[in-house]
Amino acid sequence: MDLVRHLECFVAVAEESHFGRAAARLGMAQPPLSQRIQRLERHLGVRLFERTSRQVALTEPGALLLAEAREVLARSEAFMATARRIRDGETGLLRAALPPDLSGETVAALLAGFTGAGTSGLELELHELSTAQQLERFAAHELDVGLIHHPCDVSGLELGPVLRRELGVLLPRQAAAGLDEVPLASLTGRDLILFPRAGAPAVYDDLLTTCARNGYTPPAVRHAQGASFVRGLVLSTEAVALSPRDTHGLAQEDAAPERGVVWRPLTGAPLALRHSVAWPAGRGDAAVSAFAEAAAHALRSTAGAAPDLPSRPLHLRPASEYWL
Repeated sequence: MDLVRHLECFVAVAEESHFGRAAARLGMAQPPLSQRIQRLERHLGVRLFERTSRQVALTEPGALLLAEAREVLARSEAFMATARRIRDGETGLLRAALPPDLSGETVAALLAGFTGAGTSGLELELHELSTAQQLERFAAHELDVGLIHHPCDVSGLELGPVLRRELGVLLPRQAAAGLDEVPLASLTGRDLILFPRAGAPAVYDDLLTTCARNGYTPPAVRHAQGASFVRGLVLSTEAVALSPRDTHGLAQEDAAPERGVVWRPLTGAPLALRHSVAWPAGRGDAAVSAFAEAAAHALRSTAGAAPDLPSRPLHLRPASEYWL
């Protein structure tokens, strides 16, 4: 039984004290209205109305239940209104995720853009998660939207435009002396610092494959993510790290002379991180759209990201050539 609809009939008859007027108010015929009242009475086990040929009056149980019925209807309407606002992205909870390699400026710009997009009634639950962790949460229905790295398995997801952030190299200041850009092959003999492979296995393998194709096969790969830890490894081990221009705040040679680490672009820009906002298929509501637009604008304005038109698909390959 549709309890809400039956309660609507009960309240209408109680307020009109007449089945005919209540039926007209509800836009239905009188016999079905009478049948609904009878079914409701049987369901509740109480008689709601005293019926005579001239009038309809509430019984004592009916009078006691009328206020409760009105409250249930009010709560039902409030519930449906909230659901509509959530559907339209006006209120509710949006569970979102960003990868660890974004700069603080990019995160701040994204949050400012999202807040300014008319989402004041929406609670944003933001997490720092690798691509692999995001994919796990998407599969478990624990994430609504996220910024992922390509390539990865995007089955069951919808994607926003792909943006490219070119990767350069962090290296000791003395090793970069006189160099405006660095050929990958010139890094031969130096260990490479990368994020842990588990965070984005296909991206990790793809980077190593591209390095090998361009003449650089590192003797060893060290794993690190935090900016300070990465700089420490570069300084103490004479290793190098791949990094976007914005992440470590070292785009200019004089940005932090006391650190002894500088960033240089790679000759020919062979390496890049590719991002897009992703969300479960069919979940692309106004809140997701606002997050996607804020993320794209933040990446373009603070991280120098540009639209990417890849020469090959971004889907997963069976294995990286580097490991064959």
